[in-house]
Amino acid sequence: MPKTLRLILGDQLNENHSWFKEKSDNITYVMMEVKQETGYVKHHIQKVVAFFLAMRRFTEKMEKAGHQFIYLNLDDEANQQDISKNIQQLIKEHGFEAFAYQLPDEYRLDQQMNELREALEVDVEVADTEHFLTSRDYIEKFFKGKKTYLMENFYRHMRKELDILMEGDEPVGEKWNYDHENRKKYDGETPVPEIKSSDRDTSEIVALLEKQGVETFGRIDEKEFLWPISREEALKNFDDFLDRFFANFGKYEDAMEEEYPFLFHSRVSFALNSKMLSPLEVVKKAEKYWADNQKEVSLAQVEGFIRQIIGWREFMRGVYWAKMPDFAKMNYFEHKNKLPDFYWTGKTKMNCLNHAINNSLDHAYAHHIQRLMVTGNFALLAGVSPDELDAWYLGIYIDAIEWVEITNTRGMSQFADGGIIATKPYVSSANYIDKMSNYCKGCHYSKTKKVGDKACPFNSLYWHFFERNRDKLSNNFRVGMMYRTWDKMDKEKRKEILEQAESYLDSIDEL
Repeated sequence: MPKTLRLILGDQLNENHSWFKEKSDNITYVMMEVKQETGYVKHHIQKVVAFFLAMRRFTEKMEKAGHQFIYLNLDDEANQQDISKNIQQLIKEHGFEAFAYQLPDEYRLDQQMNELREALEVDVEVADTEHFLTSRDYIEKFFKGKKTYLMENFYRHMRKELDILMEGDEPVGEKWNYDHENRKKYDGETPVPEIKSSDRDTSEIVALLEKQGVETFGRIDEKEFLWPISREEALKNFDDFLDRFFANFGKYEDAMEEEYPFLFHSRVSFALNSKMLSPLEVVKKAEKYWADNQKEVSLAQVEGFIRQIIGWREFMRGVYWAKMPDFAKMNYFEHKNKLPDFYWTGKTKMNCLNHAINNSLDHAYAHHIQRLMVTGNFALLAGVSPDELDAWYLGIYIDAIEWVEITNTRGMSQFADGGIIATKPYVSSANYIDKMSNYCKGCHYSKTKKVGDKACPFNSLYWHFFERNRDKLSNNFRVGMMYRTWDKMDKEKRKEILEQAESYLDSIDEL
């Protein structure tokens, strides 16, 4: 075997990859902390810290297992802060005769690797990450000829293919989807278990980032850290979720609560998206736990969890590769407004946004309804540029890697793709937020008022959104009722609502 350098990216921490079945003096792995990756958007401090710590732990474990590693720290004098330049330098310095890498999951890195492969004068091998349940082009082939991609069809197919929650060719319980049972507001009485965080000291990494001039945002407790940085920690955290949270996960999956930023969610997405855990092992563990504990964990809880992974997660990744790079430029509503300053500071009088954004700044985390129906909903109603919102989502969340972030943001949340992923825009007035949370109770604004002093901005912006996009949405069968309701309103009332919305848009940073 030729003397080979193998690259492992920061989101490719798969200890069970077939690469590691062999140990050879001719194989050296390289991992690197580079400003190329800390700077393509501004990232949450916890996100950068988590990836660097996990990368370092992965390298240590693989070295102890007998594999040869080169690890470039951020402040290494030889580090050129660019993946391609570092690879070229290492090949030259160490006389490597071949180079290998695993397929990146971001389009920009895939393009970079293709360019590097053309530039290198040694043999190049490309391997799969051996993580996902489908190939890059699976979704494109599955929905060939279809304008809209319906996730539910794909999800049912995956259940059959993987034999998950199945009895022969039929779903366990005779129903495929229990989503209607997973939309309950938190009852305020069901005990919410305390989150276990580590007492890991992250001050060294934080100091390194500051010294190297890496711009970040968000907050971090340098003596406590929530996120797992190894496969062992990730497995332990997931087992804890199954034991203490799983029984109420699905029921309150969409609920939002001031006191509990995580409620019953698994917080497993960082471990999955960095590939410390595989989707199939997580799904199988959840299915087995349900099978062994059916008195405590209902079918609706396990189905809701599994759907997110073998359905939504795989689906979004497939859409990404089917539609990039054009997807990153889609802007169906031609929205151009800037992202309000309070997305970066959390300082707003709107209680729902205050909590969702400050949760994000505190923990690099918000669950899917906080992202979709609070921060995303407001940005869509306010006509924010999808480019600005993409950069914010990609930077702030611990689990945000472009393949999963942009499809959820530009597609599901902002409808900027014009309906490839969702059949309607996900917008709401204060009514939905009040229905699913306790946010409205302590708000400066009145959830019931559309106009006047302290009227909730969501209420007038909701109707302003539909009115300004009538040409694009009036024929959408899923929102036709909104236009019928709007058109039945008194003309003067409609004028008042639109004027209220426009005054809010003019002073958006002050809301």
